[in-house]
Amino acid sequence: MNRTADLIYQFQTIFHITEIPRIFFAPGRINLIGEHTDYNGGHVFPASISYGTYALARKRDDQKLRFYSMNFPEIGIIECDLSSLEWKESDHWGNYPKGIVHYINETSEGINKGVDILYYGNIPNGAGLSSSASIELVTGVALLSLFDLPIKRIPLIQLCQKVENQYIGVNSGIMDPFVIGMGKKDHALLLNCQTLEYEYVPIVLKDYCVMIIHTNKERKLAASKYNERRTQCEKALNDLQKELPISSLGDLMPEEFEERKHLIQGEINRKRAKHAVYENARALNALEKLNQGDLLAFGKLMNESHLSLRDNYEVTGLELDTVVHAAWAHEGVIGARMTGAGFGGCAIAIVKKDKVNDFKKHIQASYRKKVGYDPTFYTATIGDGAKELTKVR
Repeated sequence: MNRTADLIYQFQTIFHITEIPRIFFAPGRINLIGEHTDYNGGHVFPASISYGTYALARKRDDQKLRFYSMNFPEIGIIECDLSSLEWKESDHWGNYPKGIVHYINETSEGINKGVDILYYGNIPNGAGLSSSASIELVTGVALLSLFDLPIKRIPLIQLCQKVENQYIGVNSGIMDPFVIGMGKKDHALLLNCQTLEYEYVPIVLKDYCVMIIHTNKERKLAASKYNERRTQCEKALNDLQKELPISSLGDLMPEEFEERKHLIQGEINRKRAKHAVYENARALNALEKLNQGDLLAFGKLMNESHLSLRDNYEVTGLELDTVVHAAWAHEGVIGARMTGAGFGGCAIAIVKKDKVNDFKKHIQASYRKKVGYDPTFYTATIGDGAKELTKVR
């Protein structure tokens, strides 16, 4: 049985119906470079990947919302009513689609019937590949299609960020929903997070591939130091604004930062701001290097990014550092870094295709020796953004 047929069967079995649902998909993402720059008004350089979230959906004739995830079968069907969409701890992951319904209706009032939605994701839980934005986008695209709503893609992306910031309570930036909503096969996306200007950049890897290495240390974003880092950057920005007419750290180039960094109160906040400024410059430099076809220079920028995330932003930790340091020591690797918010999750490496098996053995041995358990490996194929896969009218 193929995946689509199996998902349809599961949908019909779980919701006790014979109707064939419509099927939607939203990818996860990796960020090639430009980490923790999105909420600092800088540039990011992510790509959507082939791993993601499937949603099978159909409209109901009443006001009930029923959500089921094949990834959390023990939770069962999460059910609520269109008139009762407040965040509830007991609704677990179901708060993400509930938040989307809430904000879409706040914008358009177009969801006037309930829905049944079954989800299946092959993004590893807690990997930092943005499973939350994936479920938000796939829900949003499904709802806009089912109810024929006129909300354009970028406003939908902004609603997804609003769910994270105001409904879930994570002060995340625009990067994750943007690339998941706007991704393009075989391309990365350079995004100015302040203006939302963007451009697609072909990823031509030739004899290399992008490997994702999951540390298998889950990261709980809302409960992590993520919000603390954002606050530290905001304090640094406030100090700089006493003498500089800037609206974000992304407005600064490294030279100007070095001239004015003395304005920032406290060594910790100064280090956080240094990372944001220099990482933004690395993202812009990465565009230039990839357009020139210079993969070696791009790999060097990846390595520099990880060092800054380790030393200035302090979001790597034992697991991610062990993976990345082992990758740097392998002859088939031209660049490696953590990806995502950090505090666990995944690293990425650009690895020569004929060295992949050796690479996996080397990383696994190093990781098991130092951390005590095994990482998991995925080959990242760069795919399209969120979309409908089948249309059954």
